[in-house]
Amino acid sequence: MTRMTTEGEKTTPAEPAGPSARRGVIGRLSWGLADQAASSMSNFAVGVYVARSLGVTAFGVFSLAWVTYGVVLNVSRGLATDPLMVRFSGVPEKSWRAAAARASGTALGTGLALGAASVVIGLAVGGRVGSAFACLGVVLPGLLLQDAWRFAFFAAGNGRKAFVNDLVWGVALVPALLVAAHVGSVAAFVLAWGGSAAAAGAYGCFQSGIRPRLTGAREWLRAHRDLGTRYLVENVSNSGASQLRAYGLGVIVGVGAVGVIRGAELLLGPFMAVLMGLSLVTVAEAARVLRRAPHRLGAFCLVLGGGQAAAALLWGGALLLVPDRAGELVLGDVWGAASELIVPVTLGVVGAGLGTGAAAGLRALGAARRSLRSQLIASACYVAGGLGGAAAGGTVGSAWGVAAATVCGSAVWWLHLRSALREHHQNTLREVRTS
Repeated sequence: MTRMTTEGEKTTPAEPAGPSARRGVIGRLSWGLADQAASSMSNFAVGVYVARSLGVTAFGVFSLAWVTYGVVLNVSRGLATDPLMVRFSGVPEKSWRAAAARASGTALGTGLALGAASVVIGLAVGGRVGSAFACLGVVLPGLLLQDAWRFAFFAAGNGRKAFVNDLVWGVALVPALLVAAHVGSVAAFVLAWGGSAAAAGAYGCFQSGIRPRLTGAREWLRAHRDLGTRYLVENVSNSGASQLRAYGLGVIVGVGAVGVIRGAELLLGPFMAVLMGLSLVTVAEAARVLRRAPHRLGAFCLVLGGGQAAAALLWGGALLLVPDRAGELVLGDVWGAASELIVPVTLGVVGAGLGTGAAAGLRALGAARRSLRSQLIASACYVAGGLGGAAAGGTVGSAWGVAAATVCGSAVWWLHLRSALREHHQNTLREVRTS
């Protein structure tokens, strides 16, 4: 991968066009998809196994811990691995190794700090929810370290190692889930899921030959606070909206409703693997288009977002044809309620797919203020739609509210991209006139 652009940074020289450039793009996309497929299939297997083993209510408790992990993960990415991807992609190995040691140390330190807070909160809350959060706190350092190695390997242009690391996590999950099923508690499944990630995180140290530098975390945060603060707010506003919606849904409708929503989202899991896999490389590819042919960036983003939206529609349509017997085989008791949400959840993913195209363009342009503003508006719409829908129509109402909010959020992303492209064009003309 080549270095991604950001405000105040110089880009690397433009790559030559032709067959070799196309092969490079295909190769980077392929490893991004393969890695995300391995990661998403592991997550899908965990979700399905827990849903079948524990039932709707206990699965809802597990889902609350899962959503909370998503917020913490985005904190870690904003502070540690997003700056690594932007500033240390395609650099000499010595520079990458030093940066990877500090970034992985930052991720590990984030896991230790927020994990300790999760343990304290879990012990204070008590019950099944409290034990799940306490166990989540124990495994957070390993979960964040494993994710940090994935991004570090992609920054080095070595997606193969990221893919292998996720395979190691998947293999370690098998015996861990069997033990958790024997115990039969939510806490056991949280420990199995996070413990297997810790094994993959340790293997990442072996793969890279790098030890995370906890003592380098303060230096890393200080050196990259301009990017880290921006990405932290943007990332957390995204995942935090999901967390607020899950907590609010649990209060308004019940914890079981959280499990039903998560079950419906699991049905979109294979497609989301494609969506997230592409997100690993789309910003870099958009930056390449901007350098080679700036006038084509808008079309590139439209094809990217439109293609993902069309694929989501096709996948959701296929899910509507799944017979109940097959659905119950996958999700058990969760299938009955989750199957009623296929249409609104699919439309929500369609909106998200459209928005990712515009988001990639804004990142490539370095339009940080517009990107952050778009994310904050989209997140506010998501929370308002999810909770307003829950108050009006329960679980189904929440799903439809989120679908409408996601489509509106996508429109906001595209309006800001259009304005950013116009500004970029005007700035380019101004530079030409003055040169």
